[in-house]
Amino acid sequence: MKYKVLLIEDEPGLCLTLKDRLQKEGYDIEVSTDGESGFNLAANQAYDLILLDLMLPKKNGNDVCRDLRQMGLAIPILMLTAKTQTVDKVLGLKIGADDYLTKPFEMQELLARIEALLRRAMRTFTAAPLVYQFGNIRVDFRKTEILRNGEAVTFSAKEFQLLRYFIDHREETLSRETLLQEVWGYSSVPYTRTIDVHVAWLRQKLEEDPKQPRWILTIHGLGYKFAG
Repeated sequence: MKYKVLLIEDEPGLCLTLKDRLQKEGYDIEVSTDGESGFNLAANQAYDLILLDLMLPKKNGNDVCRDLRQMGLAIPILMLTAKTQTVDKVLGLKIGADDYLTKPFEMQELLARIEALLRRAMRTFTAAPLVYQFGNIRVDFRKTEILRNGEAVTFSAKEFQLLRYFIDHREETLSRETLLQEVWGYSSVPYTRTIDVHVAWLRQKLEEDPKQPRWILTIHGLGYKFAG
């Protein structure tokens, strides 16, 4: 499985350099050159990590980060900026960035930061078997593969983690708070739509009728239950 990374950066030379290197490292990279289009991509598509420049046209990086967090998306965000003041770093972290790297930076340090954020996001669950089948869906945990009617399903790392947690805890009613703590690693968070958004994405990919789900059920007022 390739990790899907969104790079929001307006400096052409840096975009080219980062895209080329990250692709060579095995990442699937999408690039946006302004904050407005970058925000729209992040809000409407599934990514495993965002590399976010601070000084952007149309919508600055802090606003992009803040608005993504306010809408409930918990995608790991690594801020890239030429600003070196501590107050700027603190602000970025306070509004929801996961890490902060000051330009110019060494490529090896960037790669290490990316790997650390992805490791933090990727939880290892051991209760499920190596392969799990429900309906026309086959999940291979060893290969990190999901098949539907024999056809490969495209998914993000977080979607796979969430599905694995559901399978590990099938037939249990799981609150949003529990899922945020166990899958996202959040110990204390305000109300967020992160879980609802990711469940909706999984239903679109796995359910015959996402509006009347058979596998991932909503338990009103309590959370979700996996019935596979």
